[in-house]
Amino acid sequence: MKAVTLVLVAVLAAVAASDADWHESALIYQIYPRSFKDSDGDGIGDLNGITSKLSYLAHTGVDAIWLSPIYKSPMYDFGYDITDYRAIAPEFGTMEDFDNLMAEAKKLGIKVVLDYVPNHTGNESEWFVKSCKRQGGYDNYYVWADGRPNPDDPDHPLPPNNWISVFRKSAWEYNEDRQQFYLHQFVVGQPDLNYRDPKVQEEMKDVLRFWLDKGVSGFRVDAVNMMYEVDPADFDGQYPDEPLSGDPNSGPDDYGYLNHIYTQNLNETYTVVYDWRDVLNDYFYNDGEYKIMMTEAYADLNLMLRYYGDGQRNGSIPFNFSFLGDVKNTSNAKDIKVIIDRWMTYMPAGQPANWVNGNHDQSRVANRQGTDRIDAMNLLALILPGVTLTYQGEEIGMTDGYISWEDTVDPQACNTEDPINYASHSRDPNRTPYHWNDGKNAGFSETDGKTWLPIASNYREVNLEREMQAPKSHYKFYKDVVALKKTRAVRSGDLETRALGEHVLVVARLKAGSRAVVGIVNLSDEEQAVDLSSIRLLPSLLEVKASGVNSALEKGQKVIKSRFTVSPHSAVALQSLIWVPHILV
Repeated sequence: MKAVTLVLVAVLAAVAASDADWHESALIYQIYPRSFKDSDGDGIGDLNGITSKLSYLAHTGVDAIWLSPIYKSPMYDFGYDITDYRAIAPEFGTMEDFDNLMAEAKKLGIKVVLDYVPNHTGNESEWFVKSCKRQGGYDNYYVWADGRPNPDDPDHPLPPNNWISVFRKSAWEYNEDRQQFYLHQFVVGQPDLNYRDPKVQEEMKDVLRFWLDKGVSGFRVDAVNMMYEVDPADFDGQYPDEPLSGDPNSGPDDYGYLNHIYTQNLNETYTVVYDWRDVLNDYFYNDGEYKIMMTEAYADLNLMLRYYGDGQRNGSIPFNFSFLGDVKNTSNAKDIKVIIDRWMTYMPAGQPANWVNGNHDQSRVANRQGTDRIDAMNLLALILPGVTLTYQGEEIGMTDGYISWEDTVDPQACNTEDPINYASHSRDPNRTPYHWNDGKNAGFSETDGKTWLPIASNYREVNLEREMQAPKSHYKFYKDVVALKKTRAVRSGDLETRALGEHVLVVARLKAGSRAVVGIVNLSDEEQAVDLSSIRLLPSLLEVKASGVNSALEKGQKVIKSRFTVSPHSAVALQSLIWVPHILV
């Protein structure tokens, strides 16, 4: 009995440790609910559709899913204009459906992370309606300002200043009820909350608590660096104009026309993030599961890294967008090594890194990098230290779909009012429905009408069912690398990156007492000879554990580290047959 008790204690301790550090090397799969799986035939993906596919994600090795917003919303910006943070949008289902999803995810060992949108609500929110009427303590919930006199029309004041919305034109909208302008840094229907009001800060903490009480494992925080604007009290009670950026490609209505020194990256933002971390930690201490917080900010590296913490207080994991912005389809092995090493060098010690290949706002990997680099980019994101973020469809190499002007629904594109050049502003192409198979609507929906966005035309060639059945595929390679991500070497091993000339990039993960893992990418049009002898602690005999679609090396094949070749435009992952030795000092 004593032995059994000791074993049980050991198992429980291991589970507790896993819950405490799961985020340090997690695979998080982003689901855009409208486009993942439609369960009721209305052409829009929903919660029950997600639940029906959780077993696929568990089979693939996903640790957690991140759901883009599922809250009640009029969908002006497809869920990022929230009218009730504590209710489910009817097109996605009900709270009971969400609870069922949570129960099934827990059964399968998948954690659930929600999108948290703190910068703004929808203009149909009860909070905003009351703020417009100055009711019930909601006076200062939003950013309000008086307009400037209009010499041409005294009855219609001009906006308070020159601030421009991300979605073009003035960031201010006049409200007749209140006789003031409200700030909206995104669409008109997304009024900005005022974090200088302590009531707003407490309200938003309560939103976190509501979903943490339902068992979620954390949050992805949207547009975090835009939460604060300068205090008008510092500028004689006025919000000042922002200076011109000098960008020759931006006109007066474009966001890039201004340098956003008064509406982005203000110091107060970090304090709020650290306060949220305290809320999440309360739940961590209660149930032993770490509650992850990942923040989205397109900003300079030094500003992004501050989200980790200030040395006294911990914060979030700031999204690392270097694979999205810095790695180009022309980048060579040396370029990519520098980009990887830069993040790893500047990141605070003891914090988890993260690697983002795509999301709902960016063109897909296959389009940005080219189809020959799909396996390479997935390999890097999975084998490097820290958290891997995979946007739905990247594991099968989905491409952007073509969306005509008539089918365009993204407000960022619609607001261009330009049927010719809208596509360069549209996020619709990378939000097209998931390709489950080559059947009706790519297996996404049984609707006889239109799906909310058209299915991409190549779904018969690029779909999950086909890739599961093929001898080699992007999906099979992805799944094999995910298995390596679970090994001790990749979870917590040392990192070595090597550029063997301009064409071959090597990522080695070494952990004493464990089998080493090595990822190799050949970016060139020619076969390349590889010699890994310079990685001294890497054992000599290696086995191919994952072979990309262009690789001639087959899974299970053995190679000697000092002499083997890799195919053009290929990716391959290997594991040593013996453990990395301990170094005796």
